[in-house]
Amino acid sequence: MKTVLIIEDDTALRENTAELLELNNYKVITAPNGKLGIEKAKQEKPDIIVCDIMMPVVDGYGVLESLAGDSSVNQIPFIFLSAKTEHKEIRKGMDLGADDYLTKPFEEEELLSAIESRLAKASILSRIMKEQPHEEVNEEDENNLRNLNELKNFFDDNGSISTYKKGETIYKIGDHSNNIFLILKGVVKSHKMDESGKELTTALHKADDFLGFTSFDENIPYQESSTAVGDVELAAISKMELKEVLGKSNNVSLELMNVLTDNLSEVKEQLLQMAYSSVRKKTAQTILQFAEILNKKSEDTIKISRNDLASVAGIATESLIRTLSGFKKEGIIDIEGRNIKILDLQRLQLID
Repeated sequence: MKTVLIIEDDTALRENTAELLELNNYKVITAPNGKLGIEKAKQEKPDIIVCDIMMPVVDGYGVLESLAGDSSVNQIPFIFLSAKTEHKEIRKGMDLGADDYLTKPFEEEELLSAIESRLAKASILSRIMKEQPHEEVNEEDENNLRNLNELKNFFDDNGSISTYKKGETIYKIGDHSNNIFLILKGVVKSHKMDESGKELTTALHKADDFLGFTSFDENIPYQESSTAVGDVELAAISKMELKEVLGKSNNVSLELMNVLTDNLSEVKEQLLQMAYSSVRKKTAQTILQFAEILNKKSEDTIKISRNDLASVAGIATESLIRTLSGFKKEGIIDIEGRNIKILDLQRLQLID
């Protein structure tokens, strides 16, 4: 039975997470702050550590830095758990040596999957080290990227940084796709025209998403246009440079392939929704989608143009406006100018 150390100052979350893991056949030990967490990690030598960032006495970054300096515990997989979602915060945790980063609130399956995959990876690496104990580490291999987070850091450190204001075009359909982008800040919509000349939004991309993949052939044009939904900051790497980086790391290539496959599944789901859902359901699902992408809570307002909402929903702007008015009369949402506020999240989710 694998042992998980949970370092979390929120009593309810700590106890609930411990119960979840125990029900899934993990032995769990807990600590209410970073100082006690460091002590328990060194005493118990758990198989994996799940640690909050914002804590009294010693925060999560301090815990990771302390353990990194102790050879008896610095190989234990470490997962950050935090409400912080800023790209720079995620990057900071990864730069310190964290293996993964989950944001609150998290799905049970998301946590279980992260723990399972990190334990599996640790087991494989341990087996390799035992089989090849005297193998010298190749300096070139040591400099290669090890995971998707390091690839994102590579974009951040080495990419060409550019900024866009709301409504500005990042690239147009037919432009040569010479670069791949990482979104550092903001939201980007990808879109194209259907046969009737109506704009169809094919995807929404948020901070920490990749943008601009078509083919690694520089002569292949972009198959859709991309526009900034708000203020956007991007880091661009040329395809030639990215090909060279990925050629040195099979692990990163596989992780990136999984991300792109997931993106295709999301686009397919959105297109199916647009094809078969009612106008009310399309409108409701689009509001929820924007709330998720913009990382908004139900009590926050969503500032988005009616044209963008209609484009993503795949309906006429006039139909969307009528539907929004209906939602407002029913007390599901409130509308003030261009701002939309969700008043009854459950009813919005149940609209069909």
